[in-house]
Amino acid sequence: MFNYRFQWKQAWNRLPEMLDGALITMQVAILSMVIGILLAILLTLFRRSGSRILGGIATTWVEIARNTPALFQIYMAHFGLAGLGLHLSPYQSLLLGITFNNAGYLAENFRGALKAIPDTQPRAGRSLGMSDLQAFRFIVLPQMIRISFPTITNQMVWAVLMTSLGVTVGMNTDLYGVTQDLNALTFRTFELFAMAGVIFYIIVKIIQAGAWLISRRLFRY
Repeated sequence: MFNYRFQWKQAWNRLPEMLDGALITMQVAILSMVIGILLAILLTLFRRSGSRILGGIATTWVEIARNTPALFQIYMAHFGLAGLGLHLSPYQSLLLGITFNNAGYLAENFRGALKAIPDTQPRAGRSLGMSDLQAFRFIVLPQMIRISFPTITNQMVWAVLMTSLGVTVGMNTDLYGVTQDLNALTFRTFELFAMAGVIFYIIVKIIQAGAWLISRRLFRY
């Protein structure tokens, strides 16, 4: 028979600690996206370079990131590298795993976006005296980001949600890790994780609203 007694006040008193964890969650997600976007652009350049070696590196990265679980990637960053003698903290392992995932997915999205940009545009830039790199930077890259912006937003949301996997490698300073530790202390499972779910939901909605405002501001035409 259902006889659970809710004690929301006890969980509510822990809200400041959970919000501190939410800040760490956002920090990891934002850093992983910034680094991931830069790496994705680099992987895109590798694919366009014509080099079989660089193209192979980019293709291998994308294939692993897109076809293995995010948890596997975080495990390899923490336990796999430790087996090779490189020991990372839970924070570093989580950041590395999510960044690897972001870069792989975004590189593939950028590849699709490039197909929507006519080849005549960079050629026109080169005819004006631009180098290949300048044509990519000033002509191709802005359009690529604009076309990929919805998928970048989705990846940012996914990065926030992936932070919850950090608890599997001992991460206990992010929102999910703090919530789990508080649950072990108070045994208020439903209340604490319900509050954590609401915080995650609010974070995602803020990201989506911010992305909508940015797209309205920068991509009107």
